Amino acid sequence: MTEMIFSLGVILLLGFAAAKLIHRIKIPSITGYLLLGIIIGPYALNLVSKGILDSSGLISNVVLGFVAFSIGQNFLISTFRKIGRNILWISILEACGTWVLVTLGFLFILKQPFYIALLFGSIASATAPAATMMVVREYKARGSFTDTLLGVVAIDDAWCLIIFAISLAVCKAIVFQPAANVIFPGVILYSLLEIIGAFLLGGTISFLLSYFSRFTRTSGDLLTYTLGFIFLNIGLALYLNLSVLLSCMVLGAMLVNFNKLSFKFFDALRSIDSPFYLLFFVLAGANLDIGLLKVLGGLGLFYIIFRSVGKIGGAYLGGCLSGASRSIKRYMGLGLLPQAGVALGVALIAKASFPEVGEIIFSTIVGTTIVYEIIGPSLARFSLRKAGEIS
Repeated sequence: MTEMIFSLGVILLLGFAAAKLIHRIKIPSITGYLLLGIIIGPYALNLVSKGILDSSGLISNVVLGFVAFSIGQNFLISTFRKIGRNILWISILEACGTWVLVTLGFLFILKQPFYIALLFGSIASATAPAATMMVVREYKARGSFTDTLLGVVAIDDAWCLIIFAISLAVCKAIVFQPAANVIFPGVILYSLLEIIGAFLLGGTISFLLSYFSRFTRTSGDLLTYTLGFIFLNIGLALYLNLSVLLSCMVLGAMLVNFNKLSFKFFDALRSIDSPFYLLFFVLAGANLDIGLLKVLGGLGLFYIIFRSVGKIGGAYLGGCLSGASRSIKRYMGLGLLPQAGVALGVALIAKASFPEVGEIIFSTIVGTTIVYEIIGPSLARFSLRKAGEIS
C-alpha cells in the first residue's frame, strides 16, 4: 500500500513537471506522458509499484468510461442536422475504410488469425482530435477545410467506439464460444446480444441519472452524483460482460438529447478528469514491454502503412461521394493520421480480453502512437497549408 501511494505521488508530480517541459519543447502532451511512463516503468527506473501496474485495468476502464461518456455529447441530433454531408460521409468512410483495409492487410498479407486482424483494424479507425485541434489553434487556421476537419475529428472516435465494440463482440464469440463458430449466424447472435445489452444499459442509466438529478443542489453534489452514475454504468457493464465504451457513450448521447441541462454533467466531469488522463497515459507507457518493440518493428510498420492508406483513401472517397472541394478530397486524410487516447484505451481492452496476444497488440499500438503523435501534427499542418488556410 505504501509503495502504491508513493507511486501515485511520483506519477502525478512527474506528470505535472513533464507537462511544463512538454509545453516548452512543443511536443504532443500524450507523447510526453507515454515517454515518461516508459522511463519510470519497470523496464527503466522502476519507480512504479507492481500494485499500481496491476491496477492499470481499473484505471483504464474508468478513464475510457469518461472518454466514451464525453464523446456521447457529440451525438446531439440537432448537431448532426447541421454538420452537413461532407463531414458525415468523410468521417464514416475514413473510419470504416481504415477498419476494412487494416483487417484485410493483416489477414491476407501478414497471415494473422481473423480475430487478431479484426482487432487491429478496429483500433486503427481511431483518430486523435487533440493533436489536430492543437495545430488549428496554434496556426489560427480558418476556412471550410478547417471546419470540415474539426467536424470529422469531433465524431471520428465515436465511430471507432462503435466499430471496436462490434469487432470485440465478434472476436469474443469466435474465441470463447466454440459452439458459435460452427455456423456464422451464431457469431452474429452473440455479438448482437452484447451490443444490444450495452445500448439498453446506457439508456437505462441515462434515464435514472436524468430523473433523479433534481435532488442535486451544489456543484459538489453534481460532481458526486455524475461520477456515481458513470461508475455504476462501468461496473454493471463489466459485471454483465458488456461493452464499457458503448454503454458509456450511449449514456452520454441519451443524456445530451433528452436533458436540456445535460451540459452541467459534462462540465462537472471535465473539472476533475485531468489527473485521471495523466495516470492513464503514463501507465500505458509503463505497461509497454520495450523488448517487444524490436520484434514488432515490422508489424508496426505494416500497421502504419495500412492505416495511413485507409485514412487517406477513405477521406478521399468520402469527399468524392459528398461533392467536397478538391482540397478537402486531396488533403483531408493527412489531418486524420494522429492516434492517441482512444486507440490506447481500446488496445488495453484488447490486451485484457485476449491475454495470449494482447501484449503484442498493445505494444504495437503504443509504439505506433508515439510515431503518429510525433509526425501527425506536422502532417496536419501540411494539409492545412496546402488547403490555403494557414500562411
